[in-house]
Amino acid sequence: MMSGSQAFVLAAALLVQGGSAGAAESVSFAKDVVPVLRSHCATCHLTGQEAGNMKLHPAAAWASLVKVASIESPLRRVEPGSPGKSYLMHKLDGTHLDAGGQGVQMPFGAPPLEPEVRERIRSWIAAGAPNN
Repeated sequence: MMSGSQAFVLAAALLVQGGSAGAAESVSFAKDVVPVLRSHCATCHLTGQEAGNMKLHPAAAWASLVKVASIESPLRRVEPGSPGKSYLMHKLDGTHLDAGGQGVQMPFGAPPLEPEVRERIRSWIAAGAPNN
């Protein structure tokens, strides 16, 4: 039989677990990620012929990122459920060299994305990188 404090700890753990999963699931590729790609990435990664061989315009971005091997690193561009194993996050965070990558932090020639923007992308990847 559980004591009152054990029941409280269990209930709190379940609430935190459910709350974080719900927050991650609420991130939408179309609403949260695509606008960032459109405004910060697609200008240089439009046709797939540019650096990185990625098409990051809205209609092609998901297929160009998710479960696709990076050409600069041993990692996949986006490893669903694992932001730490996703080269995209390393390029955005500026840790790409530590991940066996090359080049410069993205977006190229611009300041790094704001921490909140990177966190939304990280949450989308952690939620399994759905095409939603």
